[in-house]
Amino acid sequence: MAKEQKTLTVEGFRKLEERLEYLKTTKRTEIADNIRLARSYGDLSENSEYDEAKNEQGIVEQEILELEETLKNAKVVDESNLNMDYVSVGLAVRLLNMEENREIEYRIVGSSESNPSQGMISDESPIGKNLIGKRLNDLVEIVIPKGTYHFKIIGISK
Repeated sequence: MAKEQKTLTVEGFRKLEERLEYLKTTKRTEIADNIRLARSYGDLSENSEYDEAKNEQGIVEQEILELEETLKNAKVVDESNLNMDYVSVGLAVRLLNMEENREIEYRIVGSSESNPSQGMISDESPIGKNLIGKRLNDLVEIVIPKGTYHFKIIGISK
């Protein structure tokens, strides 16, 4: 099976490394303590605290594996070398919504960094996919579940 390569900004890569470090140190220690405490309660066959701690351990170990895999195969975008002639991961793009005559700004990021409520959209999202590679003053039609929107790119920045 081919490894899936995720695109990340430097900041996104750093945040994933921090999350991984937290899980491998602090969280693993907390879970081990919870398991020891639950074992002290006696009979493990009817010990819901023990079952809960073991389930949490499994979830955390799975997240650790996924983070390690993502970081190992990540394509990190060096934002200091980005060409602002066209939209790419790591850049901010200012759009004019042609229907509403309203401006909106998005930062294009990798999928694991996406947070639309903070204006950070994935390069894999319908909007992100349609903006990648476009240039200043390009008109862009974007189809999303809410309908079709027409935008004009009015700014590209770091």
